[in-house]
Amino acid sequence: MQIISTIGLITINETVLIELISFLIFLFVINRIMFRPLSEVMHERDDHINDISSSIEKSKIQLAEMDEQVRAQELAAIKEANQHRQSLEEDGNQQASEILDLSRKEIQAIKQESQHSINNQIAKARTEIKKESEKLALLIMEKVLDRRLAQ
Repeated sequence: MQIISTIGLITINETVLIELISFLIFLFVINRIMFRPLSEVMHERDDHINDISSSIEKSKIQLAEMDEQVRAQELAAIKEANQHRQSLEEDGNQQASEILDLSRKEIQAIKQESQHSINNQIAKARTEIKKESEKLALLIMEKVLDRRLAQ
């Protein structure tokens, strides 16, 4: 090979070939040591992020389904509670009407008993008043006639 000597900044000689080979070796080594592992790590990270994103989407869907189920259960519980409350109200109203009927019957019985007692007392009072009025009439007649009458 012939060495070309020039006074220029760049000269082409054997060293360029050595530099080119050493640069290619450097690229091969840096690719093996740095770029491939870094690329694999970035690829794994992207896969992991995609897995997490899909997991988040699945979780959101499950959350929406669970929320819908909870709402359905809540509505069912409210409906059942309203039915139970309504049946309790009906039972209470029925018991109240039974108690009211029983009370009315007791009041009627007490009223009849009181009326019977009053009628007996009135009858006794009439007989006593009749006896006393007869005695009083006899006494008045004796005073008016000024003599004693036989009984």
